[in-house]
Amino acid sequence: MIKIIVAFMLSLAFVACSSEGEDLQNVTSKLVVGNSLANTTLNDQFEKSHTIPAGTKKVIFAFSKDAAHTCNDFFATQAPTYLQDNGVVFIADVSAAPSLIRSMFILPGLKDFKHTVLLLEEKSVAAPFRKGVDSEKVIVAYVKDGNISKVDSLTTKEELQKVVESK
Repeated sequence: MIKIIVAFMLSLAFVACSSEGEDLQNVTSKLVVGNSLANTTLNDQFEKSHTIPAGTKKVIFAFSKDAAHTCNDFFATQAPTYLQDNGVVFIADVSAAPSLIRSMFILPGLKDFKHTVLLLEEKSVAAPFRKGVDSEKVIVAYVKDGNISKVDSLTTKEELQKVVESK
């Protein structure tokens, strides 16, 4: 019963996470080869601040409900240190959700996960990350020395596992 409630809450939580109607024309894309992610600082699902650590190899972004479910469903089946062990940071965009939905459903649902989920909570912070990418897919920014060396997208758990575990 608890799993059904959590699943329902997460479904509601990510319903409002689409980018439709969002004005991305006046922002500069951050997910571009050569750009730095080294000083990116975001809160996690427990409201603890994190800066993307040196040595991070990949940053995975979920901008939509489906992309977030793909990532969280897979990461929930792994060890709590799976992402860290593979040099990966996971960021989910919850900025489109109204603050009431975020505080009542999204954050409590995310706190059930053992993996760290960094959050894009404000539209103005999320917009530069969303610009120029397919926000319905899982986006992977490959990082070398703090700078993006490649940006790719994927859709399945199998692709996600392959990307996370590749060296």
